Amino acid sequence: MDIKHFTTLKTTKEFNRVYNNSKTQHTQQFVLFYHYQAEEYKFGVVASKKVGKAVQRNLAKRLLRSHFINQIDNLKPGFYILVAKPSLLESEYQLIEKSFINTLKRLKALNS
Repeated sequence: MDIKHFTTLKTTKEFNRVYNNSKTQHTQQFVLFYHYQAEEYKFGVVASKKVGKAVQRNLAKRLLRSHFINQIDNLKPGFYILVAKPSLLESEYQLIEKSFINTLKRLKALNS
């Protein structure tokens, strides 16, 4: 299996392009934005102050990043943005994982 090289979305311009041109799926714990882009892999993770103070926001981003990395071999190319919701930190890891996989399936972002 080839190794996929994901880079992070860094600029506001990159984030806005994905927000405006993507398919979106909301769950109870997070929102996933996916924009297909052939042969390019980029992702970003966002946690606003609604999630909590800095420690909680960083924990939420680490959680989302870990779920993303677990599925990295199954993902189609494109731009991904994960936005944490306050209930993310109160959910069980397995529930978030199941929700994440279902969301990727709904967005057709998984290689079959």
